[in-house]
Amino acid sequence: MKAFDWHADPVSRATPITKSYRNTQNVRRFFIRECGDTFRFDRPFMAWLKNDWEKTMGDAAEEWVRRQAEKRKA
Repeated sequence: MKAFDWHADPVSRATPITKSYRNTQNVRRFFIRECGDTFRFDRPFMAWLKNDWEKTMGDAAEEWVRRQAEKRKA
């Protein structure tokens, strides 16, 4: 099986986050599409992405939205 190309392969909500995950422009476009124009990578979120828990890009988009809601409450 060919490794997922984070630069070129289509990213969907079902795309698993693998050990080869990279914060590419392709990934950034996915997050902006899913989370809105205010999407930004930050260190805590990037650490969460790479924490070795099994997750998909959909899970990651939901986590980013959840974190933003928590920030607005604070």
